[in-house]
Parts: sequence; C-alpha cells; structure tokens
Amino acid sequence: MKKGKLLLLALAAVAVILSLMNASWIAPEPQGAMTRIANRGIAQPVRPGEGCDAARLGESDHPYIENALAGLRRAASLGARGVAVDVQPTADGRMVAFRDPTLDCRTNGTGPVAERTLAQLKALDAGWGYTPDGENFPLRGRGIGAIPTVEEVLQELGSSNIVFNFVRAEPGDADLLMAAFRNAGVEPDGRIGFVGDPAVVARMQTLAPEAWAFDRAASEACRDAYFATGWTGIVPDQCRGITVALDLEQRWRNWGWPNRYLKRMADAGTRVMLVQGFDANGSPVGLTDVAQLPLVPRQFNGMLWIEDMHDVGRAIR
Repeated sequence: MKKGKLLLLALAAVAVILSLMNASWIAPEPQGAMTRIANRGIAQPVRPGEGCDAARLGESDHPYIENALAGLRRAASLGARGVAVDVQPTADGRMVAFRDPTLDCRTNGTGPVAERTLAQLKALDAGWGYTPDGENFPLRGRGIGAIPTVEEVLQELGSSNIVFNFVRAEPGDADLLMAAFRNAGVEPDGRIGFVGDPAVVARMQTLAPEAWAFDRAASEACRDAYFATGWTGIVPDQCRGITVALDLEQRWRNWGWPNRYLKRMADAGTRVMLVQGFDANGSPVGLTDVAQLPLVPRQFNGMLWIEDMHDVGRAIR
C-alpha cells in the first residue's frame, strides 16, 4: 500500500514538473511583432464550388485583383508586413505574378501562360472573367496590363517581406526568378521566402541561401517529432532551422503553446507561421474569416497567413 502511494506521488510530481516545463504563462513573452502575410495581396471573394473561381465571384465592395500591383499596394496600407505572390514564366523567359497556369479563367486570353510573351500578357485584361452570375462582369476593363513582372513587384514593395509561390513544378523556374532578382538589383535575403514544389524550392535555396523556404514535408516532420518529444523541453533536429506551418485549429498539439513554444522555436532558428490549411498543391491557405482571429494569440510574433486581407486585415487594425 505504501509503495502504491509513493508511486502515485512520484507520478504526480512528474506531472507537475512536466506541466511547469511546458507552461506558457510562466515563459517570457515573445519579442517582436507579428508579420501579416497577405496572400496575393487583395483578392476578390469567391463562392465555394468547382472549376474557375473567377466565375463564382462573391459579394465584393472593392475593385482589387489578386497578384496585381494595386492590390499588393492596398494590402500594405491595411497593415500587411508582407505579401505572397504566385509566379510563373512567360514564353520569352520573364517571370510574372499570376496564379493559374492558363489564361482562360480570369482573362480575355486563352492557353498556357508560359506560351505567351510578356507583351502579350500585358495586353490582356486580368479582370475580364470575374462574374457573379455569368451576365455581369464588374471588373472588366480594370485589369488591362495588370499582370505584373517580378521586377515590378519587387520595385513596388520595396523592403516588405515577399513570399514567392511557384505555380509550376519546373526547377528551371527558380533560375528565371533569380534572373528577375538580378534585373531588379535585389539580393534575396531573410525578407524573401519561397513556397512550391520541393524540387523548385530546393533549387531556389541553392541559388539564394540567405532567403528562407517552406517545405511542407519538413514542416510536418517537425510537427510530428515535436509532438512526440516536445513535452520534455527538447526541440528535435527535424525542427531546427526550418519554417514550420501550424494549422490554426491544431495549434494545441504544440507543447508550451504559445509563449514557450515560440521561444523554443526561436532558439532553434525556426520560423513559425499560422495557416488555415493547405491547398491541393501543398501551398499554405490563410485566414478567410474575421471569426478566426480570436484563435491567434495576442503575443504571436511569427507569420500569419491571411487569405482575405481586405476584411481580416481591416479587423486586425
């Protein structure tokens, strides 16, 4: 009986120690401000469904078009400290910011983006295909010449944080993006990040070692390893020096969340970003609803990926 009580006391003591080791409230509050990443700048809201999302335009009170300079500029004015843009090549070897691999959905052009020259893309109307009902097209005429080059994006955003999301799974696109950086006179550093196919991102890391990159497989390996060992206070090797994305609804799985977890990741040289989930290509999907904001800790100092910067960004302000 005495041994049983001693065992229970020992287990209780271990539980208390582990609880204190992972208690967020006694950890130092993270330093630094949250970095809001506006995915595609300011995009139009779309209704759920299949196929071309521009043909499912939701109720909108703004004229901005995703990945266009005006929307990127507006996102910054709403408090975004960074933006994410989708990039892919033209037929003449330039890199432009445009999401779809083909032009048919959003523009008055047809066929693959990569088969059109920059001059041909600049002549298109990027707002042509947006419609709520197939009869009204409120953005037609607003998107003429609105497909920007990477050089224009870099010039527009200056010292902002920029994440480049590769549309294609072609490692050569990394070389073309690097050429755009050289054309713009910009050296990719810690403000610049890369997302996309692992082979393309790996090539980009070789070309721009000072920038950061997101690898979903590495992020998931870190999350699983930390869930297994983080309760001890140990940060596993899988979590060192990478960028880890945390699903907003699954943040509780991270021992010491938020303060102690953020301190451990910072000490391990790891960037943390909060996302809503991932799309079919493994790219992050950000917050889409103001109602999600209470799930973000006040003291969070990592990257917050935001899909609807127009509404969510204004709510944060």
